[in-house]
Amino acid sequence: MGTTDKIIRIILAIVMVILYFTETVTGTLGYVILGLSVILALTSFISFCPLYALLGINSCPVKKE
Repeated sequence: MGTTDKIIRIILAIVMVILYFTETVTGTLGYVILGLSVILALTSFISFCPLYALLGINSCPVKKE
């Protein structure tokens, strides 16, 4: 996972948490958004996305020698 991908995921996770705790999004949708934010943050910190692996997507630039 590339650096840009990690930054975007962290920003989205922060926005989702803010939306949840300011009660902009409540109820079941609030819990879903909170869960997605945890998943985005976790995949960003471990630098691995299982969905990317299944789809064969690689956002990490490879150094060519």
